Amino acid sequence: MRAARLRHFGGPEVLRVEEVPWPAPGGDEVLVRVAASSVNATDLALRAGGLGPLAARQLPLTVGFDVCGEVVACGPRVTAFRPGERVYALLGLRAGGSAEYVTVRQGRAALAPRMVPAVQAAAVPLAALTALQALRAQGGLQPRRTGQRPRVLVYGAAGGIGSFAVGLARVLGALVTGVARPEKHAFVQAMGADEVLAPADLDWAQTGPWDVVLDTPPALSFAAVRPALGERGVLVSTRPLPTRLGDAAAMLPRPGPHPRLATMHTAERGLDLAFLARLIEGGELRVPVDRVFALDDIAAAHRYAEGDEVRGKVVVAVAEG
Repeated sequence: MRAARLRHFGGPEVLRVEEVPWPAPGGDEVLVRVAASSVNATDLALRAGGLGPLAARQLPLTVGFDVCGEVVACGPRVTAFRPGERVYALLGLRAGGSAEYVTVRQGRAALAPRMVPAVQAAAVPLAALTALQALRAQGGLQPRRTGQRPRVLVYGAAGGIGSFAVGLARVLGALVTGVARPEKHAFVQAMGADEVLAPADLDWAQTGPWDVVLDTPPALSFAAVRPALGERGVLVSTRPLPTRLGDAAAMLPRPGPHPRLATMHTAERGLDLAFLARLIEGGELRVPVDRVFALDDIAAAHRYAEGDEVRGKVVVAVAEG
């Protein structure tokens, strides 16, 4: 089968489409004929060597953490899916989505949203799961029908995670402010933001109080954001671990209500993907696809995804046509 491979770290030019053996499903895995994958910031970091020594020990590897395609075979312990069903999934650290076939553990997959093209469904898993888990698990947002609406600020609202976060925060009943470059304000408003600010116009001492600030690049420090957080407000960073001493201190337990920092490790959770599929099918959540590239153009897809013009997600169509 054909797969986009990485043999050493570097710029987009290090990616090559090669012939590799088919994978075989075992245990609770399904074998998926891939229709599309997508490019996330994690893919860019992996290719550039930014995911640490563990990734280096796995070289050569196939890139792509998101996948959408058709189940063609099942391992002996699979109970959730059968051949012919279309699924989407977030793969584990070994990636592998930018290939014609990939194996996925059934707990990491869900039925893909109906009546949505594969190139759209493939844009969902990593970015939307990160946004959903950041807002619900770390930010404490839950759907509410009455009462005061929580205030949420999404920093980096035109990116993959940020654009999904805008839509999901609105679904969860929040008043949403997006922060993005001025030329992307119309896009962020279309994703559901109640207001949009430019980064240069954001004054933490004068804005807020925010119940949740979601930092998607991630680029913010807790010390800078703290004056704008409410009494129980939280800055949620998509960085798995704090890199500043002050940020680490902000995560230590303290008595009573106080602003806090939370960090993210996205879980490959099929139940969350099923929830997202229902929102997409019901028209409550938009899937923001910017551009679609062919598998042979994987280097160009990475190069475009690293640029400043992206609005939403960059997708790689694996199946021809």
